[in-house]
Amino acid sequence: MEAPAPGAAQNAATQDVHSEARRRLDAYTYLSAPERLEHLAIMRVFCGTLLADLAVADVLAKLRQAGGPAAGLDADTLTVRLEQLVKWGNLLRSSHTVKASSISEYQRSRARYQLSKPGERIQRDADGVLAEADAAREVSNELLALVERGLRELAELVTAPGGIEPQGGLERVSTLFVQFTEFADSVRDFYAYLGQVLARYDLDSTEYQGFKELLLDYVEAITEDVAFRAPRISAALNKLWPHVPGLLARLDAHAQGLTGLSPRGDGRLETRVQRSRGREFADWEGLRGWFSDTDGQGSQVDQLRDATLRALQSLLANAKRMLRSATGEMSRRKDLLRLARWFEEAAPQDAHDIAVAAFGLYGARHLGIPPATDEVVPAYTNWWTGPVVEVPVALRERGSRAQRGRTATVEDHSAQKRRLRETARERAAARAAAADELRSASGRFAEVRLTSAALGLLLELLATALGNAQLRHRAGTDGAGATEYDLDPAHSEDAELGIRLTVRRTEGTRCVLHSVDGDLLLDDLELDVGRTSSDVPDSDAEVSVS
Repeated sequence: MEAPAPGAAQNAATQDVHSEARRRLDAYTYLSAPERLEHLAIMRVFCGTLLADLAVADVLAKLRQAGGPAAGLDADTLTVRLEQLVKWGNLLRSSHTVKASSISEYQRSRARYQLSKPGERIQRDADGVLAEADAAREVSNELLALVERGLRELAELVTAPGGIEPQGGLERVSTLFVQFTEFADSVRDFYAYLGQVLARYDLDSTEYQGFKELLLDYVEAITEDVAFRAPRISAALNKLWPHVPGLLARLDAHAQGLTGLSPRGDGRLETRVQRSRGREFADWEGLRGWFSDTDGQGSQVDQLRDATLRALQSLLANAKRMLRSATGEMSRRKDLLRLARWFEEAAPQDAHDIAVAAFGLYGARHLGIPPATDEVVPAYTNWWTGPVVEVPVALRERGSRAQRGRTATVEDHSAQKRRLRETARERAAARAAAADELRSASGRFAEVRLTSAALGLLLELLATALGNAQLRHRAGTDGAGATEYDLDPAHSEDAELGIRLTVRRTEGTRCVLHSVDGDLLLDDLELDVGRTSSDVPDSDAEVSVS
């Protein structure tokens, strides 16, 4: 059996990764489904339990007790919602053994569901967003001092003779990373809120005053504290850094946690394990990268400083706007919100009237550019469905048909004309030479070999002569009683070359023309080549070849 190609194996692995990503993202679908309020209520019921599976009747009772959008669901509709959540991966069908005394009781109790890990995580995040999305979260900058002290003490214990006691080291590492994670999350949430405020350019005087105090006092205190402690934390990390691998190995030897699960035959763990913060070397790299520039992309401290500078610039922009508003340039935000509410509450026809009154969006008219002559466009034709009129680029971009810039000079074609004259002279000379060759070869075509140009000229004259030939009846008929015809002598000439060709039909004759392109055999034809009547002297006579 042949092994799969490396490219095929790589494509299969990529498809597996994409399929797993799509499967996990499907767990977010219930948040945007039309029945999302009912799904949220159902998921809150499951998130209120730990390691419990619930039947349809249990979920229905809890929903009615809690009230809300899902309180009026019946058992059949609730079953459909639960199955949909199972399909998306938010719930799992329970493997709970059902004990029933009758078939009907078994049918009511066999469908039981429990919460999946992605479903619990997504619902928890969704509840957090719904509860605190617009709130300004305080930055836990007091934790930064604890992080600095914890790193300094940990570095002293690790570098001391005999090293750190494993259990004490485990407690210090876990505490350190819990404090740092809480601090980093609070900074990220606060600056996300700050960016939401910065996006507004319609702050009134009261909002601006509060924003100014927030920015100048609170943000300044945060940045100063971070700027003061970041070098100390970096120094403690640099001292501890060479001992981090050994510290992690000693902690793993003391407490393996879930990593101690029995491996399978291929050496991989049966269950994917997410270690506690600080138990992986990547966690320490993230901690160090927050305070120091380790990859050339800048540290989080640098980004914090840049974000504060942008916030100050936005504060100045709002101050300038408020100064302009004092001269009459007021914000139209409230007016636009009122107009938006009118649009939302209006019927379709009323909304069109409001748009015309507010923005002057009248019916479309073709101004300045008439449509095609075969198209008649009434004035009431909708511009969206009406025929398209091509607008010149100059008129579309500048609103004027006038040409811009200097008038271009007339292009000089003398070189092209010279080449064309040379080509015409060469062609005329070649045809004249071919005519001279034909006249010189008259009477001895069987003895000479014509050039391609001479044969081409002869065939040109022959075609013209045969085209001009006239047929006449021959007296009598042949043995079969059919009428026979004779061909009158036919002529063709080229006055410019001074050559004339006469063709006669004579039975039994054969004319052979030799050329570099091959031999041409003419049966029952005689060719007479000479000069035109105006060029033939009295002493010259046509020469016949057969």
